[in-house]
Amino acid sequence: MTTRVDFYQLSRDPVERVAVMLARKVLQAGQRLLVVSEDPGQRAVIGRELWRGGSPEDFLANGEADGAHSASQPILLSDKAEAPNGAGMVLLADGKWRPEAMQFERALLLFGAAETDAARALWRELDGAEGVTREIHKQDESGRWRAGA
Repeated sequence: MTTRVDFYQLSRDPVERVAVMLARKVLQAGQRLLVVSEDPGQRAVIGRELWRGGSPEDFLANGEADGAHSASQPILLSDKAEAPNGAGMVLLADGKWRPEAMQFERALLLFGAAETDAARALWRELDGAEGVTREIHKQDESGRWRAGA
């Protein structure tokens, strides 16, 4: 299995806004998502923003991984990279890489200025690793995301 690791360098929009954008794309692709953060406060903010989804008719249903009916949730929030909902994609919202992310088809690592050095080290570590592809995504001043390699 090949895991694609996407690095999202946060420079303009907050984590919760980027998480909503990415979650929407994951669901539109017919996939399920696991959002991981050690911080319960950050998970709560992301969960609330997912429910808002940008507009009332555009909400993104989600729940905590240890909550009721977690296996049926399209988006789960957790402090661990374990997906009871069978998610093929994991979004690491707290900027911390977890080796368990390699068990997913795709890992989305969101990182800000404080995590830049760790993200660069991970980028180098994954360079040429078997079964891994990487891509970097940066946001321009207008809010548009640009991909690179």
